[in-house]
Amino acid sequence: MTSDTARERTGTRTFFIVWFGQLVSLVGTSLTGFGLSIFIFQETGSVTQLAAVLFASLVPRLVVGPFAGALVDRWDRRKAMLLADLGAGIGTLALVALYFTGNLALWNIMIAVAVSGLFQAFQFPAYSAAMQVLVPKDQFSRASGLVQLAEALGNMGGPILAGVLIVTAGIGGIFFVDVVTFLFAVGTLLVVRFPKPAESEAGAEGAGTLWEETKYGFVYLWHRHGLFALMIYFALINLAFGFIGVLFIPLGLSVTGAAELGTAFAIASTGMLAGSIVASTWKGFNHKIAGVVSTGIVLGFAMVLVGGRASIIWITAAVWIGMSVIPIMSASSQALWLAKVEPDLQGRIASVRMTVAQSMIPIAYILVGPLADNVFEPLMADGGALADGIGGIIGTGVGRGYALLFMVLGVFVIGFSILAWLYSPLRNVEQDIPDVEIKLEDEEDTISEPAVTVDLDEDVAHLPAV
Repeated sequence: MTSDTARERTGTRTFFIVWFGQLVSLVGTSLTGFGLSIFIFQETGSVTQLAAVLFASLVPRLVVGPFAGALVDRWDRRKAMLLADLGAGIGTLALVALYFTGNLALWNIMIAVAVSGLFQAFQFPAYSAAMQVLVPKDQFSRASGLVQLAEALGNMGGPILAGVLIVTAGIGGIFFVDVVTFLFAVGTLLVVRFPKPAESEAGAEGAGTLWEETKYGFVYLWHRHGLFALMIYFALINLAFGFIGVLFIPLGLSVTGAAELGTAFAIASTGMLAGSIVASTWKGFNHKIAGVVSTGIVLGFAMVLVGGRASIIWITAAVWIGMSVIPIMSASSQALWLAKVEPDLQGRIASVRMTVAQSMIPIAYILVGPLADNVFEPLMADGGALADGIGGIIGTGVGRGYALLFMVLGVFVIGFSILAWLYSPLRNVEQDIPDVEIKLEDEEDTISEPAVTVDLDEDVAHLPAV
């Protein structure tokens, strides 16, 4: 057995150990998120206060995100993941203490989830960077698919467990299970070691103070137009998701009851599970960008279909189609990022991607209410301006404005997917930007010249707003 083969087998085994630990942790995180949402709404009866808690969790990740990536590139990625898991665990432990002492209130829940959110800013960059040095390049798509599979299982398993535990053990029981899951994830990280990447030419060019290294992540992408466009593409996908994440429940409740909607959502979620299984067992598209854009178009068509009929069966089938292509799209994208970005820059680039994508969610939250309730619902009301036009196709009345907005968002996704394909730097990114060499510290330094030269003195303020 050659040393390269032995290293690949060791790295792959390490990846699976870490993957399983993170799967268990994701179930716990989803469990607490879903259970805490139920608890807050039951206690307050206020959607506004529930939204405030969600914002409290998101804002620290947006603020700390870019700096977290630069720190991940400086640190041992395993220790960065440990920090993320331990920090999130501290937030949960604080909730446990507050609950059992009778001091659990909205303001301290917001502080606890903000602390967890702050540390979670390190999770994705560290996990992504670790994957690149653990898994062989020809397995990037499958490994990314496995990560998507873990997220799908976590997102499905968490709400199911929460529904049982909130009745049988209360919110305290949910917190306890979450603590056990994060301890398990920490345990898996303690028994493995990650190889450290050698310094690349681009990494050496971007070295400096924390601010300079953080800035370099943005400038690096700005000079690689294809990768920058890919980041913006997913930011727009996230913007659409921010809308539909809010719209789905009002639209569903306009055609069926709460219990039936819950069942429909559970069935539709199996689409993400099916897509994750495909992504984790299939080598993926030979042309990754073609895979991203084609699945994006399918996703857009599925969103259009959601609004086509006032039928819960129809809506469930359309959502299933959309959710089934999301893991394949994400795995294709992640495989490309792993192949094109130097190992010692993975952390900060992943953080920039995460920050830009998540920054779209608050924008959607701000816009969706006024657009849905004050524009689209009146247009599709009985006697509304569009009642005799498109209303003759999709129906009129309560909820059909939400349906029309779903369809408009679908057309939006299809449109910018087509534009993305027509943009040659994105379409040709796999040819224009060569794959990076993945060298570890104990290997001979054979790093090639970087494909693109970046001037670190460029003022980041010249970057376009995204």
